[in-house]
Amino acid sequence: MGGVGVSDGERLRRWRMVLGGGEGEGTGCTLSGADAGMDAALGALYGGDAGRKRAGERSAGLGGSAPHVARWLGDIRTYFPTSVVQVMQRDAIQRLGLSALLLEPEMLEAVEPDVHLVGTLLSLNKAMPETTRETARAVVRKVVEQLEKRLASRTRATLTGALDRSARIARPRHADIDWDRTIRANLKNYLPEYRTVVPERLVGYGRAARAVKKEVVLCIDQSGSMAASVVYASVFGAVLASMRSIATRLVVFDTAVVDLTDQLDDPVDVLFGTQLGGGTDINRALAYCQSKITRPADTVVVLISDLYEGGIRDEMLKRVAAMKAAGVEFVVLLALSDEGAPAYDRDHAAALAALGAPAFACTPDLFPEVMAAALEKRPLPVP
Repeated sequence: MGGVGVSDGERLRRWRMVLGGGEGEGTGCTLSGADAGMDAALGALYGGDAGRKRAGERSAGLGGSAPHVARWLGDIRTYFPTSVVQVMQRDAIQRLGLSALLLEPEMLEAVEPDVHLVGTLLSLNKAMPETTRETARAVVRKVVEQLEKRLASRTRATLTGALDRSARIARPRHADIDWDRTIRANLKNYLPEYRTVVPERLVGYGRAARAVKKEVVLCIDQSGSMAASVVYASVFGAVLASMRSIATRLVVFDTAVVDLTDQLDDPVDVLFGTQLGGGTDINRALAYCQSKITRPADTVVVLISDLYEGGIRDEMLKRVAAMKAAGVEFVVLLALSDEGAPAYDRDHAAALAALGAPAFACTPDLFPEVMAAALEKRPLPVP
């Protein structure tokens, strides 16, 4: 907190900001101006016994007043960068039980939208009044557009390359020769005196075709803990669906199974078609996905779940084994988010790994590489 050239007064000011005031902080420093504003905003959320409050109780700092909370949301956007604002909003929803206030349009207009806020809104979807629904859709659309801008181009480029590489041809045009694979295939023809390889066999990339080359099934657990994964998976589903050479199916499940494939042209519609929360029946979801597979050798199934199975465990594992035996590439993601692996069923993860389907958490930035490896039937880049 100190450092070379920092005065005693500045050092006390910094400690006062860290300690948050109160009887025991001991700095004797009085804050003013922006410092006082930041301190008040932090104190309303983290000060006193605010952190011990839960939904349905009055909080020490923000209370249940929508105008009060709206002012607080404006304050934190004034004093802190966007990344910090999003964390504070998330903490306010979790620690102080402010979810109900998000059902008011003026509150939604005051928040800083992010993936976690979208997850919260989706969990409130069924309770959302019509006066709030359009505002909520606007918030969700803003986040979806930001994610598409960040992820779409790289995903299309990576998967297009993978699809082209998976369609090797033996008599390629010069521009289509895969020189790396061609050299490796002809190393036995190396002529030391000329320091060159005589290419008896050329290996080339297949040219992209209009016909569907691969089929992808995204099977997404919509239990409450998977909210961020549902958001990212819906965006990726829309990106994949926009590629002519990939036929994409998107299925969400809890104890019921819902096929949202016909809504993939608009990921916002997909998200509002989900229902976060409830139980989990992975076996039932996989049974549905299995029934839709017509070209096993050209199909990739991506199960996104924390693997807490409420259905029939042995049947679930038999379905995975049967799909893999038929030639399906099966990918298990414990999460598709930036937060890392959530709590998950380790026994089920180990059982799937034994079947050749390792389960791991995947960031959105890694997902295109995972899909490219699956499409090319090569080892997955497990973190």
